[in-house]
Amino acid sequence: MKQKVISVVTEQKQLATGIFSMRIKAEGLAEEARPGQFVILYCNDQSRKLGRPLSICEIDREKQELRIVYRVAGKGTEEFSKLKVGDTLAVLGPLGNGYDIHAEHVILTAGGIGIPPMLELAKSLPGEKTIVLGYRNDELFLKEDFEKYGTVYIATDDGSAGIHGNVVDALKHYNVKGDMICACGPTPMLRALANYADENQIEARFSMEAHMACGIGVCLGCAIPIKAEQGFVYKRVCKDGPVFDSKEIMFDEM
Repeated sequence: MKQKVISVVTEQKQLATGIFSMRIKAEGLAEEARPGQFVILYCNDQSRKLGRPLSICEIDREKQELRIVYRVAGKGTEEFSKLKVGDTLAVLGPLGNGYDIHAEHVILTAGGIGIPPMLELAKSLPGEKTIVLGYRNDELFLKEDFEKYGTVYIATDDGSAGIHGNVVDALKHYNVKGDMICACGPTPMLRALANYADENQIEARFSMEAHMACGIGVCLGCAIPIKAEQGFVYKRVCKDGPVFDSKEIMFDEM
């Protein structure tokens, strides 16, 4: 059973409207962490008992630091955004499975707040990488970070940067080729990517987003339908995932 660790904030900065990047010194956690995993951060305000599950953006094992890039979506993440260097908070993790990739040319595809967890994967994968990122507008947070590790293509909902459309539109527009798709983002995006992968006979691994209450597999609030021999079964994104083979996910039942 993993225990909470008290971590120290070593960096906090705003990247875009409502998007913040925080680095925390978390001895032990950084050594264990793998791309695709997440941690649970706990508020110092004791009125907020439940932790906030947040994906790991970068792992620095030498400095024993984790980078968390998150969107302010409520009181908990608003509290995190106000933490300053030297402040402390409790962290549980790393949790969930991660990516186990052996393809030679990987297409990394992400949208919205699903973009941050793909950065450590981009850093860790050898071989050729094509990176397709989807944003709402021209606030292209982390774009320059990704450009260090592969060819980057951009799609935006409003057409203010890259092509006007979504990540599947960008894959088609730029005729992106690869052996496997790894993706993280909202369910509609992943559903479209699953269809694209099937049509083009490409393997795909998706990091699923789901509302988590406990984050450790107890509450079953994050369960999603996964194919079984007869129909489907529910599996927990926090405990059994968050990374699943796209062919296993029953998007029609979600």
